[in-house]
Amino acid sequence: MEKLELNIIPKEGLGKLYFGLNIDEIASVLGEPSEVEEISDDDDFNTLILNYSELGLSIFFEGRDQASLSCLEVDNRNCILFGKKVFSLTEQEIVSLMNENGFSDIDMEDEEWGEHRVSFEDGLIDFYFTDGVLTTINWGVLVNDQGEVEEL
Repeated sequence: MEKLELNIIPKEGLGKLYFGLNIDEIASVLGEPSEVEEISDDDDFNTLILNYSELGLSIFFEGRDQASLSCLEVDNRNCILFGKKVFSLTEQEIVSLMNENGFSDIDMEDEEWGEHRVSFEDGLIDFYFTDGVLTTINWGVLVNDQGEVEEL
């Protein structure tokens, strides 16, 4: 397993983990996951989730014909976003950082399970806070049935 660079790049990926890669390409970088989950919906659309708990990383694969990396979720406090250790920032500092880097289509909501969500629709990225502290970041892209990344 290679050492993963924990650099979050909205609409691109995390370090060497680029959206659109297949499961074998991810395994060659990270090795075997600690847990694998599969979610199916009524339309036979499957999502495969590889959890790497030691990295604080979950990797989502989607696509009906070919599964490819479509979403990442991290709670690793060492992650970097635009040169800043993002988990050490306040909500307002994250909003400012995203704005400074061209993301401004913001939506905020208090989720029914208790977390406060700050989303940037133009970056397909969500920041989740509990009691004012960043707990999780989730970001991704849209993929088609063939597992190809769709342009936004």
